[in-house]
Amino acid sequence: MFSPSSHDSSESKLPERLLERGQSLVRVPAISELELSVVMPCLNEERTVAICVGKAVRTMRELGIQGEVVIVDNGSTDRSVQVATEAGARVVYHPLKGYGNALRRGFAEARGTYIIMGDCDDSYDFTDLKRFVDCLRNGADLVMGNRLKGHIKPGAMPWLHKYVGNPVLSNFLNLLFKTGVGDSHCGMRGFRKDAVARMNLQMPGMELASEMVIKSSLARLRIDEIPITLHPDGRDRRPHLRSFRDGWRHLRFMMMCSPSFLFFLPGMLLLVLGLSAIPTAVLAGYGVWDGAFGPNFMYTASLAALTGFHVLVFGFLAKLMAHRLDPVFFDKRLDRISRWFRVERGFAIGGALIVVAAALAAPVIVQWWQTAELMAPLWIFAGTVFVLGLETIFLAFLVSIIDMARESQRLG
Repeated sequence: MFSPSSHDSSESKLPERLLERGQSLVRVPAISELELSVVMPCLNEERTVAICVGKAVRTMRELGIQGEVVIVDNGSTDRSVQVATEAGARVVYHPLKGYGNALRRGFAEARGTYIIMGDCDDSYDFTDLKRFVDCLRNGADLVMGNRLKGHIKPGAMPWLHKYVGNPVLSNFLNLLFKTGVGDSHCGMRGFRKDAVARMNLQMPGMELASEMVIKSSLARLRIDEIPITLHPDGRDRRPHLRSFRDGWRHLRFMMMCSPSFLFFLPGMLLLVLGLSAIPTAVLAGYGVWDGAFGPNFMYTASLAALTGFHVLVFGFLAKLMAHRLDPVFFDKRLDRISRWFRVERGFAIGGALIVVAAALAAPVIVQWWQTAELMAPLWIFAGTVFVLGLETIFLAFLVSIIDMARESQRLG
């Protein structure tokens, strides 16, 4: 059955104990392990929070689920806390503003084996808990609601979100991470509490919705999706969501989680095109001073190649740092490369490039000494290769510094 509890999370710890309230003592009953915690972030939702809590409480009671409703108050200035408590919720307080901050606090406070989250604006139907719980009982780690495959009632979602924002962002997320989730920003979802630790959620704002899906996929968690109904919210004010600001935060976070897309693709394109442009122009009979593919073109190609190499280096270092800071981003291929790319090998590769550059530059210097004329194409190409070699050597040192702990183990 549903297990009501006090609004103060500090007063609901196991085992049974006495709590001092002024001059009196209040006996708090011991609470056995709960199956479900329904978590809702709240910021000035006085009009609707009691409705949402009441639906969740009644549904758990009818289903025979032992659970709780946890309201995370994020600094409400209205009567949200009072009405939520009176409706049967346990209220916890989190002063650090932000949708993600509030939810992460709620997940930490939740005592259920399973957690179902949703907004307390009455747009999500908390009488529809059974399907989420059934999926979780059947082995799913994350159960996503899908509004786009379910039913969106008139006035429940702006057309910009329905036809542009949500589909575009969900498709872009799947392009990068292949999660298979059709509505990655749905606010009603369920998951196992032990899966939250594997996700290692960090984001403070709305982008937590994307973070949860991305990290669940990277952690190889089982993700199920069920169609749900979205109702018009019961607010009498603007929603906290800001379309373009929060859309950009989602997009930015997705790219930050995908260095391959953000760095490697453009970096490799610039490097290959820049390096190949100079010899291609020379072999095709161009490279003269007064031609369209003369030195100005070749200087530009050199800059493109060096920029591409820098972007590749940024991507490699970004993946290496993410790999070290968050286990969910662990990449076996990157791990093998970082193990292999020691200072000695960096010296060897960089030194070889410098030797090639010297060989290319030697006839240029000889001709310049003899005739005072400079073979610009070959000189530019040699200079480009020389810089790439020099930076490869310094990159090897930087990678070894970042990977100092493993370097010390290797030497030991």
